Amino acid sequence: MSKTIFVLNGPNLNMLGKREPGIYGGQTLKDIEANCVAAGETLGFSVECFQSNHEGVLVDRLHEADERAAGVIINPGAYGHTSIALHDAIRAIRVPVVEVHISNIHAREEFRHKSMIAPAAKGMICGFGPQGYVLALHALRDITS
Repeated sequence: MSKTIFVLNGPNLNMLGKREPGIYGGQTLKDIEANCVAAGETLGFSVECFQSNHEGVLVDRLHEADERAAGVIINPGAYGHTSIALHDAIRAIRVPVVEVHISNIHAREEFRHKSMIAPAAKGMICGFGPQGYVLALHALRDITS
């Protein structure tokens, strides 16, 4: 099995650093991706980062992960609360998936409290800002060892 980890980011995450910094902080998605690549190297992973505002493209990447990756970190953005398609794609693949949210979705608006992804994922990390991605890499190291 590959030692590649896919880091997938959903809609509007390309706007990090500009979008609601009081909630999401000042780091850009490029900053987060660079941190993931560096942390991955330390943990023995190659990290491939990808962002899309389109649900079907994220489904395609999850399918690709089943063939090319040891695991997936996904920040589905708003799709986390609505996407049965992403839920089903995660259930269809064999590699572990960790859901990440920068903010604590349980401390925000009620419509954000429920995740459609969580029941299909190995676990969820939320509320630790961009550090959540690194925590997810550590979790995947332990899960895939």
